[in-house]
Amino acid sequence: MKFFRIMTIVLASINILGEIYRSWGDGRHIIWKLDDVFSGVLLITAAILFTKDTPARRAFFAAAWGVGLGMIYSSFFASFLEGSNFNSGNLNWQFLLGVKAFIFGLCIVAVIAAIRLPYKK
Repeated sequence: MKFFRIMTIVLASINILGEIYRSWGDGRHIIWKLDDVFSGVLLITAAILFTKDTPARRAFFAAAWGVGLGMIYSSFFASFLEGSNFNSGNLNWQFLLGVKAFIFGLCIVAVIAAIRLPYKK
């Protein structure tokens, strides 16, 4: 469980920093920049709170991963369907699509893992 929490914090931090880099000076609306920051902060908060394993904190951790999955779902498929026409900011659109595909798959696995973690009182 400790590894899962640390991995969550590292990946959420990379997500926040990556979005800042991608969006720096690209003219995208602020709402499309803040969604990744919101998701990342939610995941970091859930991972920190999950140091004490309670049913409520466990549910919050799984829900935070669910929020991340929901956000990357729409982002990935919008990018996939638009191809090179979407605003990839400071990154190559194919690279960004590959990163989004990886994160999408990772979020699916993480939601399932967060739900299935064995509970220890």
